[in-house]
Amino acid sequence: MPIAKVNGVETEFEPGMTVLQVAERAGHEIPRFCYHERLSIAGNCRMCLVEVKPGPPKPQASCALPAAEGQEIFTDTPMVKKAREGVMEFLLINHPLDCPICDQGGECDLQDQAMGYGRDGSRYAENKRAVEEKNMGPTVKTFMTRCIQCTRCVRFISEVAGVPDIGMISRGESAEITTYLEKNIDSELSGNVNDLCPVGALTHRPWSFHYRPWELKKTETIDVMDALGSNIRADSRGAEVMRILPRVHEGINEEWLADRSRYVVDGLNVRRLDRPWLRENGKLRPATWTEALDAMALKLKTTKPERMGVIAGDLQDAESLKAALDLFRALGSPNTDCRQDGTVLGGGPRESWLFNSGLAGIEDADHILLIGTNPRLEAPLLNARIRKAWLKGGLKVSVIGERADLTYDHDFIGHGSKTLMRLPKTGADSLAAAQRPAIIVGAGLLAGPDGPALLNAVARLAAKAGVVREGWNGFNVLHMAASRVGGLDMGFIPAEGGLAAVEMAKKGALDVLFLLGADEIDASATSAFKIYLGSHGDRGAHGADVILPAAAWTEKPGLYVNTEGRVQMAERVVFPKGEAKEDWAILRALSERLGKTLPYDSLEQLRARLMADHPTFGRIDYLRPAKAFKVEALGNMGEPGDTAFRSAVADPYLMNPIQRASATMAELSAQRSRPVLLAAE
Repeated sequence: MPIAKVNGVETEFEPGMTVLQVAERAGHEIPRFCYHERLSIAGNCRMCLVEVKPGPPKPQASCALPAAEGQEIFTDTPMVKKAREGVMEFLLINHPLDCPICDQGGECDLQDQAMGYGRDGSRYAENKRAVEEKNMGPTVKTFMTRCIQCTRCVRFISEVAGVPDIGMISRGESAEITTYLEKNIDSELSGNVNDLCPVGALTHRPWSFHYRPWELKKTETIDVMDALGSNIRADSRGAEVMRILPRVHEGINEEWLADRSRYVVDGLNVRRLDRPWLRENGKLRPATWTEALDAMALKLKTTKPERMGVIAGDLQDAESLKAALDLFRALGSPNTDCRQDGTVLGGGPRESWLFNSGLAGIEDADHILLIGTNPRLEAPLLNARIRKAWLKGGLKVSVIGERADLTYDHDFIGHGSKTLMRLPKTGADSLAAAQRPAIIVGAGLLAGPDGPALLNAVARLAAKAGVVREGWNGFNVLHMAASRVGGLDMGFIPAEGGLAAVEMAKKGALDVLFLLGADEIDASATSAFKIYLGSHGDRGAHGADVILPAAAWTEKPGLYVNTEGRVQMAERVVFPKGEAKEDWAILRALSERLGKTLPYDSLEQLRARLMADHPTFGRIDYLRPAKAFKVEALGNMGEPGDTAFRSAVADPYLMNPIQRASATMAELSAQRSRPVLLAAE
């Protein structure tokens, strides 16, 4: 490896590294505003100036200067100090003195670096310029007079999000960052520009003036708004979650976060269930926990096992799924299902329901076939990874399903089942010719009566194209529900002779239906005695005979398994609202009244039982290398009807009870459905 000297100390570095990267490898901090590791190099701010020999006798921008063998780099000479002070003085010429009222106060790069590298005064007495504010949408609040034109937001929106809605116009003193045609940012990742902004020019509109950063307690946890399991940090003040920010996890979300995961926090305190309710004479009344549990126990004791069932929702943690499964199996009921959308997965090898390539591994594919999925809606961060691989070159993307703007070029093959059934015979050559072919199957494809036949058609195509081969498994299922893979891993599907979720919801199918946070299935037709256990008064609670308040995902510790099979642990951020309790504890109390006491009295005992029965849950944040399996055996042979494939997501901002309770999600949903108006209109 080549060697350079940093402040007189020899440092090895990898070819292609910049002077800034070499200096930081040697342990010397280099101030910067425009430079970001995941964005292209701009060299705008000039704050990263260093002295380099051999080279011209002047400071040079270390972010844009390639390191070379034998270079001498100086980061703390008088020349460098004077140059950085001069740059900081220029940056502050037009910057307003907003620190006391700025949302970035306390976590502002400009504030921190002005303290570390700035002068104690300014030689400029001219008036500061003012810049008109911009309307960039429900997620971004602008104070453009503070902008230092680092262009991080421009580069992120253009390169990562793939929606070039932001740019710089004019020149010199008139230069400013703006959206084209004064339109909102049309991206599911728009909130990331607020994180990237090194000053207070772009801030989070939903949280504006709500807190100071030093007031917040920070808790590292996991996002459950989709099945990716993005790593997040939830910041709380008292009993309220104030904001959600991304954490770095190279294998999942890098350091980005989707808007629906970031801005859903205001839905955690709205429409909450905070006490039990009982229906008497057709009307709900408040009840005590004793009354509610006794009423459920009486009904379950007098019901035949085959006439009772439980459907688990999309946000359930593995502990609550395990407790519900153990209880209903102890009662003798075969009717258990975590697939409230009616998908056909489960019962086969674990690889048959996983995203086997891995979220980071999908960047290694050279041909991706998307079937019945729109990753931009279903998993924006996965879509950003596909775009990242496409930008590198060598990746071909094909689509069977809806036409959509995926932010990268792709070949549209067909709309639905006819195209898919024809491909194993005529269209597998292109996939087979790839070195690392991948198929991504959407959850919408696998729901409904044609699901088994469609799954078999995908499996036959995968087998013929060699998608699953030694050293590479490109068969990928993109789930939408955070609880789905965990439920399938522990066998939360109908036992022999049991009913699936859609069948349980039909009229006359059951006498008792237990909805464990299940809000996305229509159970209005059933005449069964309905029990709802959940955190919000949403669809599942409507028409229920007993309503039990549960803790939201930020109010309890829990295990979740993401779409690639990685087990992750969510932590409690705040305590449950009112009389709400953790789901597993409610089920444990109910089991005691039924005479089927579950064999665990604490969360630790429950997790020990879960990990003993299903060892995969014991390996936290471990992604097992995908194994080859007999992919052609999936599904059932058959001839599906002529159907057009649609994404499982109708509205990415209204997918679960927490999102439907959020005012910010409602704004984002309304913006998405609103037609784009040109300036002339």
